[in-house]
Amino acid sequence: MPRILIAGCGYIGQAAADLFHAAGWAVQGWTRSAKSAASLSAKPYPVREVDVSQAGQVAECAGMFDAVVHCASSSGGDAKMYRKVYLDGIRNLLEAFRGSKLLFTSSTSVYAQRDGSWVTEESEAKPMRETSRVLLETERLVLADSGVVARLAGTYGPGRSALLNKFLKGTAIIDPENDRFVNQVHRDDIASALLLLLSREAEGAQIYNVVDDQPILQSECYRWLAQRLNRPLPPIGRSTQERKRGDSNKRVSNAKLRALGWTPRYPSLADGMEKSVLSSYAELIFGASY
Repeated sequence: MPRILIAGCGYIGQAAADLFHAAGWAVQGWTRSAKSAASLSAKPYPVREVDVSQAGQVAECAGMFDAVVHCASSSGGDAKMYRKVYLDGIRNLLEAFRGSKLLFTSSTSVYAQRDGSWVTEESEAKPMRETSRVLLETERLVLADSGVVARLAGTYGPGRSALLNKFLKGTAIIDPENDRFVNQVHRDDIASALLLLLSREAEGAQIYNVVDDQPILQSECYRWLAQRLNRPLPPIGRSTQERKRGDSNKRVSNAKLRALGWTPRYPSLADGMEKSVLSSYAELIFGASY
């Protein structure tokens, strides 16, 4: 029975831990807070309170694992927090778990292309934002240790969608002069990608984009939501909102991951919304059960 550590048992990590457990792996999860660990106490695998950025805590909990996944979150923090959670966290895991296969969940925000072009794992990654530069620095540590980097697109799933939240809160704006492609991936498809990548024979120093099949223009997304929910379109104007993932405009390819046999359950944002997400927003959308 292979053993895996999920360092960061949050929104993505918990789904991954559940899937690995169901596939017969011996799972251990880590989470930064005692409250989160307690809330996961009913899981069929142990979840411990460990902060990956603290070398002492990581060393105390070192054990034998075939694979270690770093998917802890910065909780929307600044570059300083990114360095703490990602860069320090990876250094601590590398030190404590030498010999384990390491996978780091990075972000497609490292691609800074702004011309709507398709990007692959071979495309230039030269981000403008300091937070994304920290991710790239962290990736280099993982790759130098023959680890695997999974660059995740914008993550959505039950109870979580940045685009849907903006639409429902009335903060969405359609900006025709600065329309851009958004790249999304459902939480459960991320989990299945991680399982596939770590179930393969050792293949180090690889980067994979984890993204669905159909990049969508932001304006098209809002038009689809307006039609689907029978609500008015967002206003047309100039968007001044700061984008968490940067001001890029690109279409991210998943061809490399698909070539391994990965098939997303939700190949488009519309599929994920219809089959998984809208029902979880029922009360907010309709004020009653969906």
